[in-house]
Amino acid sequence: MSDPNKSGVAYWKATLKLIMTCLVVWFIASFGLGILLVEPMNSIQIAGFHMGFWFAQQGSIYVFLVLIFYYAWKMNKLDEEFDVQED
Repeated sequence: MSDPNKSGVAYWKATLKLIMTCLVVWFIASFGLGILLVEPMNSIQIAGFHMGFWFAQQGSIYVFLVLIFYYAWKMNKLDEEFDVQED
């Protein structure tokens, strides 16, 4: 029989790792690409719009939406792995 405290610690460690990964991706997409790298990205045009402008206005929102769905999917997998899923 496994120790429930160790299982709980491992679950929260995996959860925090997932959260930190999502936050880093979100930071890079919103602040890095949307603000810091906007000038180099403006040299690329898509449908007449500068990529930097588009990413700051729309692209970072799309990345955020993808992160929401990824987080929900991955948390369901973690819940099943550690047998704490909701039925």
